[in-house]
Order: sequence, then structure tokens, then C-alpha cells
Amino acid sequence: MRERLQLRSADGTRLSADRRGSGPPLVLVHGIAGDASRWIVSRRLGEHFTLYALDRRGRGASDDGGAYALAREVEDVAALVDSIGGEVFLLGHSFGGLLALEATARTEVAKLLVYEPYAPPAPAPEPSAVTRSFAAMIADPEALLVRFLRDIVQMSDADVARLRASTAWPARVAAARTIPREMAAVEQHRTTFEPLAERATPVRFLLGERSPPFLREATERFHAQLPGSDVVELPNQAHVAMDAAPDLFEREVRAFFLGG
Repeated sequence: MRERLQLRSADGTRLSADRRGSGPPLVLVHGIAGDASRWIVSRRLGEHFTLYALDRRGRGASDDGGAYALAREVEDVAALVDSIGGEVFLLGHSFGGLLALEATARTEVAKLLVYEPYAPPAPAPEPSAVTRSFAAMIADPEALLVRFLRDIVQMSDADVARLRASTAWPARVAAARTIPREMAAVEQHRTTFEPLAERATPVRFLLGERSPPFLREATERFHAQLPGSDVVELPNQAHVAMDAAPDLFEREVRAFFLGG
């Protein structure tokens, strides 16, 4: 059974999440270039979990709220986890992984799985020239999205073609206007995982064997900041194993959360 869950974040913004499946609750937080529909593995995972796929603010069925800030997005994730109650699993991808890491320091999460989160080693004083060039492309959202996937995520032509052919592509294009603001927010964000490190929350990082160096560096840096966390490398995969190798991705999710 599939249904839409509506909730309010700490600042009053109306959020929406797609709920489906059965089993222990698992919250899914997508990255920059997507919305809740990006989880093509949801049918597989829904056989083992009750999934809560969040539409991050400004995307899908979620409202955009007022002035944008990365901290508001962290509150959004925490609000969804809190609304479920009990023991909740959390999975974040890319930018969504960064949000999930910080949200876990604010709310109770049974286990956290993050797939290649990113933030720079030190915050920048202002958006980079690259990010400003993306902002200048907002009038052509599809071109902006394709450039982001190819130049930043470093997706192969085959991966981009796979996404173009998916039912989620129109939603990705519609949300492309939010890409530059989120790139800028990450560049200027100071990460601190001390509160999370003080908790006993089990944390695992997923890392693609063929992922770009900047994503590998960030994943390994975050892992080093969280004693007790571990890293699982996905063989022959890059940043989108849930699309390119859904069987492998589903097995790794199930193995971490359910132990098999």
C-alpha cells in the first residue's frame, strides 16, 4: 500500500513523504538532483521495510518555505523521523547523506546508512565561480541538470541516458532550479559531527569503487570523524548504484539494517 504522509517542519514548512511497504521504518533522503521518486529500488526495499521517501523542501509535493538554509533541511529530516516514532532507520544519499548525518545528532535513529555524502574540508566565504555559473543556467533547467550530472557527479553517458529514460526525469528537471542554491549551501557549510560521535548510533558509509575522487575523499574524511563507523565499497559502481545496480544496493541496505 502506498500513501502520502504530510507533516510540518520546525519552521512550519509543509513537507510530504511517500510511504509504502511493510516492516521496520526506513526514512530515505535523496540528494541534490532528485526528489522522492528517485528511489527506483523502493519496490524491492518495500518488501522488507516501511519506507518513508521524503520530498525535500522545494521539490515534489513539499513546499519551499522561506529563506533557504541547509539547517532548515536538517530540521526537515529530523521532523520526519520524529513524526514516525519508535526505532527508525535512516538512509541518505549524497547531499541527503550530509543532512542525514547532521539530523542523527538531533533525533533518535536506530541505524544510519549514508552513501557518499559531501561537504568541503573547510567552508568557503562565498559561492564558487562554478556554482555561480550554474545559477546563470536556471532559465534552462534541463541543461543545468545534465551539466550537474556530468560535470559534478561525473556520471557516465550511460547513467545519464538511464536517468533520462526513467519516469523520475521530469521531476528532476522541475527541481533543477534548486541545484545552485544547494551547491552554494554545501560550499559554505561547516560540518561538525561531534554530537553524533558522542552517540552510540551505528553508522555505515557506502562508497562506489569508481566514484569521483572528491566524493571518496569526503566519505573517508567523515568516516575518520566518526569512531566506530565503517565503510563498504560497492564494486564497479559510482555514485548511483541504486540505479545502476539495484540488486547490489538493495542487498547492502538489507544487510546493514537487518543483518542479512
